[in-house]
Amino acid sequence: MALISSNCPDLKLIARGKVRDLYEVDEHSLLFVATDRISAFDVIMKNAIPGKGKILTQISLFWFDLLKDVLPNHLITADFDKMPAHIQKYRDQLDGRSLLVKKIRVLPIEAIVRGYITGSGWSEYKRKGTICDIELPKGLVESQKLPETLFTPSTKADIGDHDENIHPSKMVDILGDKALADKLTESAIALYTKASEYAASKGIIIADTKFEFGLDENNSLVLVDEILTPDSSRFWPAATYKAGGAQDSFDKQYLRNYLESIKFDKETSIELPTDVIENTLAKYKEACKLLTGEDVKL
Repeated sequence: MALISSNCPDLKLIARGKVRDLYEVDEHSLLFVATDRISAFDVIMKNAIPGKGKILTQISLFWFDLLKDVLPNHLITADFDKMPAHIQKYRDQLDGRSLLVKKIRVLPIEAIVRGYITGSGWSEYKRKGTICDIELPKGLVESQKLPETLFTPSTKADIGDHDENIHPSKMVDILGDKALADKLTESAIALYTKASEYAASKGIIIADTKFEFGLDENNSLVLVDEILTPDSSRFWPAATYKAGGAQDSFDKQYLRNYLESIKFDKETSIELPTDVIENTLAKYKEACKLLTGEDVKL
């Protein structure tokens, strides 16, 4: 059974995002619950991908551990037996898909890092020769490895609205702190670089990914939310990679391609057919197995 929406009346619900339900546990901690909802083009679909939230949680935990030397993260525990009793009473819903995390002041920036030219970056490059108004060499082809890794932030939109790509210089205006903007940029690129090198050893190209950051009680930068999952990244099989067109993938690009094929209006939630759900789930499972070396725990 897919968990479309958690129902925990004894917990204080703060927000329901595109994928996550967020609860306040106490003054210092929150509970992130990864549901099985799936969104594309910033629209949440009517039906869900059974077990997807558990896959996202398993992959994020793997990366949090691998990358903790690059930047601290907000995780307290994912061990359900170590969570407070008033959370454990909802074990049937929450076990395997929940993170107990520190309460962090989240920054209003989507930190997108691109190693290859694809997606909205490719669309902009075809129009203007830029990505986020960053000038690029002429003659690049779709899915080509970029001359250097690009940090291309976007604003965070409310549900139903679309994130807006911005030039990195505009991030300083939003954050109001150049040193913080520089630290965020450097951290995002360092995280992507280490993750990409690891993934390459497992036969996966991380074409691009999205990070979120916050500040702790000491105003130190902390990695938050999910990281390097098929929801937030483009994973390509290295064995079939060839620049010059679209790539096979282990992520929700498959879903985006389906929606494009039916002329999806990018505004109205729809019901996904069974085969699209099954094929999307299979790609997420494969990504988890390749990256973590472990079968998905559903």
